[in-house]
Amino acid sequence: MPKITVTGYLRARPEDRALIKRLLPEHIRLSRAEPGCLKFDVVASPTVADAWELDEAFVDRAAFEAHQACTRASAWGRETAHILRDVTVAEAD
Repeated sequence: MPKITVTGYLRARPEDRALIKRLLPEHIRLSRAEPGCLKFDVVASPTVADAWELDEAFVDRAAFEAHQACTRASAWGRETAHILRDVTVAEAD
């Protein structure tokens, strides 16, 4: 089965910084604990203002889709839905 990787950025407005800093640690903790999550890193970009770099990997599409469902139902998903996600989702063997 192909592994799913997600890379890219969250691009927020300056007024969203506090929201992201408040919610992100729990979102990362919950995501890493999900079955099928191989990697889940979200860090403030050292080069792009008000952006956070994403680097995620899941064992397969089912694990990725389950993660997406959990994210939509979470405080993170609800409260950050307006934040631009500039991501690439890829399947790799």
